[in-house]
Amino acid sequence: MLSHPEKARRGNLVAAFGMTLAILATIFLYTDDEGNRLKNYVWIFGGIAIGALIGTIAAKKVKMTAMPEMVSMFNGMGGICAALISIVEFNHLNTIPLFQFIIILAGLIIGSISFAGSMVAWGKLNGNIKDFAFKGQHIVNMALLLAIGMLSVVLFFHLTGYGYFFYVIFVLSLLYGLFFVFPIGGADMPVVISLLNSFTGIAAACGGFLYDNKVMLTGGILVGAAGTLLTILMCKAMNRSLANVLIGSFGSTKTREGNLSVQGTIKEVLISDAAVVLNYANKIMIVPGYGLAVAQAQHACHELEKLLESKGVEVRYAIHPVAGRMPGHMNVLLAEADVPYEKLLEMEQANDLFRGTDVVLVLGANDVVNPAAKNDSSSPIYGMPVLDVELAKTVIVNKRSMKPGYAGIENELFFSPKTSMLFGDAKKVLQDLTTEIKSL
Repeated sequence: MLSHPEKARRGNLVAAFGMTLAILATIFLYTDDEGNRLKNYVWIFGGIAIGALIGTIAAKKVKMTAMPEMVSMFNGMGGICAALISIVEFNHLNTIPLFQFIIILAGLIIGSISFAGSMVAWGKLNGNIKDFAFKGQHIVNMALLLAIGMLSVVLFFHLTGYGYFFYVIFVLSLLYGLFFVFPIGGADMPVVISLLNSFTGIAAACGGFLYDNKVMLTGGILVGAAGTLLTILMCKAMNRSLANVLIGSFGSTKTREGNLSVQGTIKEVLISDAAVVLNYANKIMIVPGYGLAVAQAQHACHELEKLLESKGVEVRYAIHPVAGRMPGHMNVLLAEADVPYEKLLEMEQANDLFRGTDVVLVLGANDVVNPAAKNDSSSPIYGMPVLDVELAKTVIVNKRSMKPGYAGIENELFFSPKTSMLFGDAKKVLQDLTTEIKSL
C-alpha cells in the first residue's frame, strides 16, 4: 500500500495496527525459560501511555515546515532506545558469548551515534545549531572510531575487570555522532536524515537478535534496508557519493562564504503582469521548494491551480527528489492541500515537458533549478540532476530575497532573459495572484 500515495495512508494504518498487535502479543504472551509471564504491567503500560501522549501531541501540533525536525527527533529516540537496551542487557550478564557480545556492542554504538547525530540534525533543521568544523576534524573522527574498536576488543577479553569500558564506549559513540553531523551542511540534510534512519533500523534489529524477537528483528532490518536504499537514491539525485556527502560539508556556512558573486542583472515583474502571463498560458508547471513550505503556502498554491484550470489552463507540478528538507517533503506538503497525485511529476517526467511549457512558476526553490549544475564545471553542484526549467518559454521565480539556497551559490537562472523575479512571501504572492486573475 505504501507504493502509491493514494493508498499510503491506509498502508500506514495497517502497519500501525500490526505493530500494536506485535507489542500486545509480546507483553501478554511472553514467557521466560521457566514459563513465567511478565508481571510489571504498570511500568510497561505507564511508559506506553506517556510515550503515546507525547508522540500524539507532538504530531498533532507540528507544522509541515517542521516535519523534518520531528522525523529527526523521533528517529533519535529510536536510536537511544536501542542503546539503552544494550546497556540493560550488558548489566544482566556476567559472561557473554562472542555473537551476543557483538550484537550488544553494535546496538550500543550504532544506536548512540544515531541518537547524537539525529539531535544535531534536529538542531540544524530548526536553526538552533550552526555548522561546526575545525581543522583535522576527520582525523578526530577516525581516532574516535579506532578508540571505540580497541576498547571493544579489550572489553571482550577482560569483561570482569574492565566493565566500565562499556560506558566509555557509550560516551565515545555519542561524541562521534555529534562530530559526525556537525560539519555537514544544510544541502545534505536529506541524505543525513536517511542515513541516520538506517542506523536506527540496524540498531533496532540488534535488539531483535538479543531477544529472539522476530517482529523487532524484521522491522529493524526493513527500516535499515529502506534507509540505506533511500540514502543511495538521494546521493544519486545529487550526483554525489556518500563519502563526499559525509566529508564534503556541502552547503555549510564555510562553503557559502565564497560563492556569492552576482552574475548579471535581474528583471522584476509586478503581480498584475505575472497574473496576465499565467492567465493566458496554455501549460504551466509549478516547481515547489522550501520557500513554499516556510510560507505555509500549499493551500494558496492549490487555490491558484484550481482557478487557472477553471480557465482552461493545464497545471502540473515538477518535484525534484531532494527539494525541501527531507525526502518526499514537497509531496507530503502538497498532499496536505489535496493536490491530486497525478499532477505531481517526477524530475525525469517534468524535464521531458518543460520545452513545451508556456510558464514555469518557481516557488521558493533554488539549487534544484540552477542551470550551473549542467554547464559550470567549477560549481559545487556540477553534475547534480536538476529541473530543466530554463527550457520553458517563460520563467517566473518567487523568492523573498536574492539570498542563495542551501548550496550557498548564486543561481544563474535568475539572470536569464527568460526569467522574471517576483519577490515576496509565497503565500501572500499566490493569494494576490489569485485575486488578480479573478479580476481579469
